[in-house]
Amino acid sequence: MTSFDTSPQLNVWRALLALAVVFVMLATTGWTALRNQRGPTALEASVTAWEHGRIDGRRLPDAQSAPARLARFFASLSDWQRRSLARRYPLAVGNMNGAPVELRYLANRAALRKAREVERLRMHDTRLSPSGQREAGRRVHRYDSLLDPDRRILAFDPAGSGKVAEVFGNLDRADRVSVVVPGVDTELLTFQRTVRKYSAPAGMAESLYAAEHTVSPDTRTAVIAWADYTSPSGLGLEAATATRAADGAFRLNALLRALPGRAPVSLFCHSYGSVVCGLAADGLPGRVTDIAVAGSPGMRVEKAAHLNTSARVWAMRDADDWIQDVPYLEVGGLGHGADPVSAAFGARVLSARGAQGHSGYFVPGTESLRNFAEIGVGAYGTVACAGENGTCRAGLSEAAAA
Repeated sequence: MTSFDTSPQLNVWRALLALAVVFVMLATTGWTALRNQRGPTALEASVTAWEHGRIDGRRLPDAQSAPARLARFFASLSDWQRRSLARRYPLAVGNMNGAPVELRYLANRAALRKAREVERLRMHDTRLSPSGQREAGRRVHRYDSLLDPDRRILAFDPAGSGKVAEVFGNLDRADRVSVVVPGVDTELLTFQRTVRKYSAPAGMAESLYAAEHTVSPDTRTAVIAWADYTSPSGLGLEAATATRAADGAFRLNALLRALPGRAPVSLFCHSYGSVVCGLAADGLPGRVTDIAVAGSPGMRVEKAAHLNTSARVWAMRDADDWIQDVPYLEVGGLGHGADPVSAAFGARVLSARGAQGHSGYFVPGTESLRNFAEIGVGAYGTVACAGENGTCRAGLSEAAAA
């Protein structure tokens, strides 16, 4: 379930904050979570193979090279050479910032097909428990869905709980780009849902893409459902710290620096995703014009100005979102700081009228979704503020509000 989507146990958060000192003491005395050491993941193996590979006698560039260098490398190849690399190193190319997006889609289709075959074998592997076999079956079902010919998978990693990013629209030709950053319990199997569709990353992005077209039919938009980081699982200790968010912020900035073209970019960050966006803020490329958070537990700062970004900062929370009962403070690394919808924080506070609960912000017909869509297409002058006096639009120039 995505982004604190379970019935909250707020006393857990309060207990965690009260035990901050104990946690710090445990951390500094060597307390740690042990993991079994295993071999390289499929993605790591693909990257290693890439780094030892050649194309027509030429060494391949470092997979971690700057996106601009990788883009120049791929531009120097023929279409046949590019496709050959995608077939030989599908996970490496499919997750390579700087590779052409259409090539990444092609590579990730190959990677998904291979991952599906692995899980099909696991479904009948007697060494697995019945629950393990059932999970393999669920993954096969998810891969079948992601392999639909109309889907554009920008990133995919089957390791662990899995990571994925999907594009709605034409990323190469977009006039405006939106990125949806989800929160806890985001993984391969929760990337999309049939029931409560708009509480999952794919549903959120699909809904936003449709709403942007409704708001501005002539604006070419693209929306990315970005579940390409390891989010916390549930409302435990990880959700109360920024460890996962720090890694997510690094990965988010890597994506943003590699996006094609020069179209303005808006970030829409839900729940723990707003912690990711808060930590990413001071490293965002200049083309990111807006950061909008919904149902936020905090952005790891006390004021919007402390995010050190030129992007406009927007925030919303509906009246019955339980996140408002989470303590807005940070103690010993636990908690995420000030409330983004508070007057003292200094964000532009938007109306969330029509949204229900913690995961209802992207539901069609809500004012929250329409506000997001208007920000996504740059129609700032018509966004609905939380108050009646229009303060969220204050200081926007006519050019910005166009």
